[in-house]
Amino acid sequence: MKSLVFATKNRYKTSEIRSLAGLSFNILDLTDFDIVEDLPESHETLEENALEKAQYVHKITAMNGFADDSGLEIDALGGRPGVYSARYSGPGNDSTANIAKVLEELEHKQNRKARFRTVIALILDGKSFLFEGAVEGTILLKPRGRDGFGYDPVFQPIGHSQTFAEMSLSDKNKISHRAIAFRKMVQFLKKRIG
Repeated sequence: MKSLVFATKNRYKTSEIRSLAGLSFNILDLTDFDIVEDLPESHETLEENALEKAQYVHKITAMNGFADDSGLEIDALGGRPGVYSARYSGPGNDSTANIAKVLEELEHKQNRKARFRTVIALILDGKSFLFEGAVEGTILLKPRGRDGFGYDPVFQPIGHSQTFAEMSLSDKNKISHRAIAFRKMVQFLKKRIG
């Protein structure tokens, strides 16, 4: 079985990706290497940040691997929080504070359309590849659900009555932005390395 390093310490992200990978690949993450420092994210786009993180982890582990960068893009906020989604309310990556800030900024807005977008950067044998996934939805007036992470409690995908935080992991993985990008990467890998 081929091993890939996922450039994350976020156990929820790793669980999502492992359930999508099934038995095709052995997915390791930064906790398997005792990497505790924060990964670099010094760019203004999801693509550049994903690539920067993937290259950083490849350099440290000398293994093939991938990194993602995701953002919540809200139409009424001009695409914010976007690339700054995790630290929108400040440097602490506090999901509750991030959600509160978004809801406050949308308080008097009628347009609540938004999308989650993920870009995955894969480093395979020294070459870089990008895969993107997006899901359209709406920002609710208040959080619902206890599962998931980040903005999941306030994001309701179009065509669904539940937020990401109310869905089971398997249901979320059928439609999520990260799942779409990851499936594209897995299809590519299966063709490339079997």
